[in-house]
Amino acid sequence: MFDRAIDTMSLPPGLADQIRSCNSCYQLKFGVKLDDRYEVFTGWRAVHSEHILPVKGGIRYADFANQDEVEALAALMTYKCAIVFIPFGGSKGALKINPRNYSEHELEKITRRFTQELAKRDLVHPSLNVPAPDMGTGEREMGWISDTYQNLYPEQVSGMGCVTGKPVHLGGIGGRTEATGRGVQFGLREFFRHPEDVARAKLEGTLEGKRIVIQGLGNVGYHAAKFLSEEDGAKIVTIIERDGAISSADGFDIEAVKQHVNENRGVKGFPGAEYTEDGSALLEADCDILIPAALEGVINQANAANIKAPLIAEAANGPVTFAADEILREKGTVIIPDAYMNAGGVTVSYFEWVKNLARIRFGYLERRHEERRGQLIIDALEKMLNTPVPQEIRDQLTTGADELALVRSGLDDTMRNAYNEIRNIFNSRDNVVDLRTAAFVLAIERIAKKYESMGL
Repeated sequence: MFDRAIDTMSLPPGLADQIRSCNSCYQLKFGVKLDDRYEVFTGWRAVHSEHILPVKGGIRYADFANQDEVEALAALMTYKCAIVFIPFGGSKGALKINPRNYSEHELEKITRRFTQELAKRDLVHPSLNVPAPDMGTGEREMGWISDTYQNLYPEQVSGMGCVTGKPVHLGGIGGRTEATGRGVQFGLREFFRHPEDVARAKLEGTLEGKRIVIQGLGNVGYHAAKFLSEEDGAKIVTIIERDGAISSADGFDIEAVKQHVNENRGVKGFPGAEYTEDGSALLEADCDILIPAALEGVINQANAANIKAPLIAEAANGPVTFAADEILREKGTVIIPDAYMNAGGVTVSYFEWVKNLARIRFGYLERRHEERRGQLIIDALEKMLNTPVPQEIRDQLTTGADELALVRSGLDDTMRNAYNEIRNIFNSRDNVVDLRTAAFVLAIERIAKKYESMGL
């Protein structure tokens, strides 16, 4: 996919190789005493591009993790940050572990030990390398990493910014947990603001009433499904999980499904739904929008020709393989690429990092000023019109933006701007064949300009 974008561009000889190359990848092996036994764990931290510092990327806990995957995901982070114009290079980390096999106490010991090994090599550092949650990790693990780092370096005034995705009470930011799913919503909203793009996907109208198949009801899939159904009127007609899939033509109450999954560790048995044991088969179900929000490579050469969705929104990293991408494009399927579609997480991580470095929460200085200004407007209107302002309008004008509102506003603005830059490249260059290629071109051009200006 990178090479396809490069073929449409004119870069100085060798620069594409520099941008493509993963600068470094560290493999770490460390032992942890768990009760009366020792276990040796293997982890990785890849740094793809340091054209701008710090580098940014999640840490995943997965028993299938490997170095190639970590390096590939670090590269994706570089392009993702460049697409949404966030000032980070790309990095990624992984620990080869199934977190379900360990207690919370054991996971804490393992995470803190992993953090110590990473910190020794400046692979956790607020100015150099800033991890975040990924598959198998979340607020809890980021809190442990932050606490461990700050205990190791208490003199580091910006130490809280060594990691993002922390709980709010430990320096996190409102809206981070929902950020990637919210970004999927904002990305789809922007797509549907352009009738010519919607028509290209053989659809029409808005998100309201659109039938959506979503694979994965984890953090990303849950929030995307919740917001799209509750706020935009879309219908989540199929939900695919580890144990199978459930379908309903009327759509699902996402909160009810999520509660059922939490209690039963799967979707099987959800009342009033049609259950299918082979959940992956329903990736091929008839729908308007398919949102793969779980694993890599779920849409591949074996099933791509059978995909019926005219629009695919890649909420997961790499859910469509290169071979499948070629097949789907020939069919006329429109794909909104992962490097853009799931960039909400890193965008809000950037806001959190800025908050940590500034050591002040968003909205702290201006919120009450905005409220007073709104009250002045109300007073002026009532004086001029000699009639009271309706309570609904009064409430809107006298409510200053808090941290969550500002985070959502910043994310919305970021996703809108990025999509329009991608579509402008796609529409203005004949040799750019789809939105994915356009997104890569946008990223590569920005990174190339940085390298050229550095005089390397």
